[in-house]
Amino acid sequence: QVQLVESGGGLVQAGGSLRLSCAASGSIGSTYAMGWYRQAPGKQRELVATISSGGGPNYADSMKGRFTISRDNAKNTVYLRMNSLKPEDTAVYFCNAQSTRPPFSFYWGQGTQVTVSS
Repeated sequence: QVQLVESGGGLVQAGGSLRLSCAASGSIGSTYAMGWYRQAPGKQRELVATISSGGGPNYADSMKGRFTISRDNAKNTVYLRMNSLKPEDTAVYFCNAQSTRPPFSFYWGQGTQVTVSS
C-alpha cells in the first residue's frame, strides 16, 4: 500500500511558477512509475506528465517546455515544476503511483489546488 500526499499548490499570477511535491509513504524506488494529472472544474482528469521507474519523463503536448517532472527515489518524492503558468492551468493536481509489478496496483493522492490568476 502506498499513500501519496501532494503539496505546493496555491495562487499564482499568470507567467509565474510553482513546484508541486508528492511524498509517498512507502518506497517507490524502482518499482513504481509516477505521474501527475489534473482536473479542472467541469472537465475530465487529464494527464500532465509521467516519469518511469528509470526516470524517463513523458509529457502531455500542451505541457511540453513549461512543465518538468522529476523524482528523488531516496526521498520517495516526485516533483512537478511548472513555469509560465496560464489561467487555463488552473485545476486540482493529483499525483499517482503505479506499480510496475503484478498486480500493477494504482494509487492516487488527494490533490492540491493550483489557481492561476490573469
